[in-house]
Amino acid sequence: MYVTQHNAKDFRNLENAVISPDRSINIIFGENGQGKTNLIESIWLFTGYHSFRTRKNSQLIRENCERSMLDISFFAFDRDQAARLELTDKKNVWINGVHKDTPRRLIGEFPAVLFSPATLSIVQDGPGERRKFIDIAISLVKPNYAGILSKYIKTLSERNALLRQAAASGNISSDMFFSWDAQLSALGAKILRYRFEYLDMIKKQAAENYSGITAGREKLTVKYDTFCKATNFDEQSAAQTMLDELEKNRETDIRRQFTGTGPHKDDLSFFINNRNARIYGSQGQQRTSALSLKLSEISLVKKNINSTPVLLLDDVLSELDGNRQNYLLNSLSDTQTIITCTGLDEFVKNRFQVDKVFHVVKGQVEVIDE
Repeated sequence: MYVTQHNAKDFRNLENAVISPDRSINIIFGENGQGKTNLIESIWLFTGYHSFRTRKNSQLIRENCERSMLDISFFAFDRDQAARLELTDKKNVWINGVHKDTPRRLIGEFPAVLFSPATLSIVQDGPGERRKFIDIAISLVKPNYAGILSKYIKTLSERNALLRQAAASGNISSDMFFSWDAQLSALGAKILRYRFEYLDMIKKQAAENYSGITAGREKLTVKYDTFCKATNFDEQSAAQTMLDELEKNRETDIRRQFTGTGPHKDDLSFFINNRNARIYGSQGQQRTSALSLKLSEISLVKKNINSTPVLLLDDVLSELDGNRQNYLLNSLSDTQTIITCTGLDEFVKNRFQVDKVFHVVKGQVEVIDE
């Protein structure tokens, strides 16, 4: 899997940016605020997910323009392909010239993994960021998961609206909730099944990566915190467990006007030598945990869809020390990688192999090294 050409027209500060990246290591450098991350962001949107910076389309469109047009040509699944995104107040998407009803149709068509400064903070950040990591990672290898998650979020929203209605009226009849509780529990159990299956795969790989980075001096353990136990997981039993929990906690949910049980409340925990990394880990250990997870994500995409994802590294090398930089870049020999940074000094100093370099100034992109 690799990008052959990408064009971002009227996207943020990019008037008409065109790049034809190499199949290996690509550098996009420039001062802060010139448009480097905008270029990475415009590529990421072809995964079918929201921007990693905003949910508002209006913020993606260049000032004084009505729309933004993004085009990408790429080789994936043994053939040349193309996709187009039109951004107005909504997103319109075409895949190989065929208009699709939703941008989610892109999920699974253009596999890419994003590594940003926010990724390095995944251990320190709130549980919402860790759940987002899991959900996007699973969707890369199981595209239908995104549809199940979307249905779950919609059903959760409907139940929360019913909780607010019950709080206002004082009516807490079980009949009002049974249908929504049953739907939410069934969908929640499906989500748990996908998450448990994925985490069973990624935990081992992440531990191996962490051991490699630390030369075996430390051990990483990843645990999934949920209302339902993973041992001998059964989807039907998990649905019943969630249904029972929703019924038991209904009055509390009504008082809080929010559903307190379900995979939308779950979390990941990281342990280094059996000590909680969020509480006791150094910044270096926390970043190594995040790096190990992301490298595992790339490996699992390769194994599960038989295609290497494009790797987008947005200004993360400066956040890593030399040892972690080396481990990361040496792991990417067969992966098209697009890296943003403010300068080339680190690459020159460490003699990293760079195949193509782009310079961004005020939204204009120039190739400076073939």
